[in-house]
Amino acid sequence: MMELEGKVWKDPENSGWLVEIAFLDVMTQGKSRKEALEMIRDAVLELLKDSFEASVGKQFKLSVTLYENGVIGLSASDDKLLFALGLKRQRLRSGSTIREVSRRLKSKSPNAYARYERALARPSIEKYAELLHAANPSRRPLLVS
Repeated sequence: MMELEGKVWKDPENSGWLVEIAFLDVMTQGKSRKEALEMIRDAVLELLKDSFEASVGKQFKLSVTLYENGVIGLSASDDKLLFALGLKRQRLRSGSTIREVSRRLKSKSPNAYARYERALARPSIEKYAELLHAANPSRRPLLVS
């Protein structure tokens, strides 16, 4: 099972807590750390439902785990959906269209890339890094060797 890394911290400007998962370009807040973690889970779940309504049913599970030093891990019963949502959110953040991403990948068919964003194909780690860079060229890579 794959986890996306995030962080939770006390807001220095007020008494609330902030939580962010940068890869998904989502941030929430809560009055307590527990509430902030519940809010990030709910926010990501709503994003997933919006993009993958048919795949996010009663069997679908989304979990947030709190680790040391404010590090959190977000995991799903179908991690392919998290990968796809991440690609889509990064592409939207960069202001790119699916056609532009396809051109960066030197692909003749936008549908080839779109299959990854629709969670119809599962990329290898190497391919995922290539897809992420094409979706948002200004984002630094998540994985480095």
